[in-house]
Order: sequence, then structure tokens, then C-alpha cells
Amino acid sequence: MLPKQLVLDTWISTGTTEQFVDSILTLAARRASEYVCFANVHMVVEAHRHPQFRLIVNQAALVAPDGSPVAASVRWFGGSKQPRVAGMDLLPQLLAAAAEQGKSVFFYGTTPAVLAAIVARAQHELPALRIAGTLSPPFRPLTPAEDEADVAAINASGADLVFVALGCPRQERWMAEHKGRIAACMLGVGQAFMVYAGLERRLPPWARRLWLEWAYRLWLEPRRLWRRYLTTNTRFVYLVAGRLLTRLASRPPLAAD
Repeated sequence: MLPKQLVLDTWISTGTTEQFVDSILTLAARRASEYVCFANVHMVVEAHRHPQFRLIVNQAALVAPDGSPVAASVRWFGGSKQPRVAGMDLLPQLLAAAAEQGKSVFFYGTTPAVLAAIVARAQHELPALRIAGTLSPPFRPLTPAEDEADVAAINASGADLVFVALGCPRQERWMAEHKGRIAACMLGVGQAFMVYAGLERRLPPWARRLWLEWAYRLWLEPRRLWRRYLTTNTRFVYLVAGRLLTRLASRPPLAAD
């Protein structure tokens, strides 16, 4: 797997987008019951605040730097320059690679309407892609019987990759709970389902390079996201600045000539 760099309390995987795609396809080829997280600022702050969630994220086979501040922090904390590896970008690339290599995919989460739009686009653009199945679980905790039925359906489909969209931190907890039970590589891609389905637009690349995607999301869903962005973004800046200043202060002074 790819090397990792510690950002606050979260181990972030490092590498190019191509290396992430290759690593995920390697897990798929092994039918490894592993999971992949896509870490944005919200996830890193949640991992800092909650030790149990931190353990879930740090036990993932890969933790992609989904947010631009997270990718930049990889370098700030001692790593090399790291590009952003967003779930919204990686999803279509992985589907194309899966179609080329004959891997099958499963979509779990969101709503039946979103799943139908995803399948329609994938079948149109990637006719060779093997879609093993889709499942839209109810927006409530599943009963043990319902959960067993979902696991059985996913495993019976023979899927190599299972894309999961339940929202953070629910999807990460779901993947961790199903490690060893789902015979496939699970990927918590969240909002990427809506974008791929064509139900939510993304900012142009120039705006993403300026780290403005959070502002666009806030404009789309102000009532749901304003508190999260106010608290988590501010806390992330505070924590990162504090850690960096502590590191700087602990460095030995330069020797006098």
C-alpha cells in the first residue's frame, strides 16, 4: 500500500492519483475485505475529536487526501508535495479502469433515484462496465436481519469494488463494521454519488485550486452545513497552526557563525 503521513491525528496516504487507482484495483483483484476513506477537513477534525472514529480512519487500507487543505497539510507536516485525490474525481476514473480490467462494481447508499441516475450514466459511458448491483438502505439503523440480507446480497453479486455513500462518519463506521464480512474493497465516496449522477454540479478547476469548493457546498446547503463549516474549518486551522508552531518552536536554534 501507499506510504502515509500524519496530519494532526490522521494517517493520510500519499501518492499520485494514478497510484491511488492502481492500489485500489490491487485490493479489488485480491478481493480484499478492506476499505478506503476520503479525508476532508471535516473527517480529520472528527478523527481528532473522537478516538473511536480516529481508529476507524487510521485502520483503513488507504486514506486519500480528499480536501485541498488536507493535501497541503501533508507537505506542511513533513511529507512531499501531495495532490488532492478527491472521491468525486476518483469515482469516474475507477469505473473506467474497472470496465477496462473486467472488474465488477456495486453501489450502496443514497436513494433509488440517485442510484438509477448513476447506473444510467455508467451504462451509457462505459457499456463494458459490469455493474453487480445497487442497494439503497433506509435512513435509519438497520436491524441485524436487514444488515445480514444486505451483506448476503453484496457478496452474492460477486462485486470487486463496493462504493458506499452514507455520509461521514456513518459510511466510515459501516465499512469498518463490515471489514471481514464484505468480500470486496469498500470505498466511502459520499457526495461523489450526487456529482456522478449529474444531480450536483462542481466548481470549475480554477475555483477548486483556490479552495473554494467548501463555499460552493455551503451555498447549496446553507442550513445543513453552516455550523459544520464554521466550527470544523476554524478548528482545523487552529489545530494545524498550533501543531506547526509547536514544531517550529521545538527546533534547535541555528548555530552562530
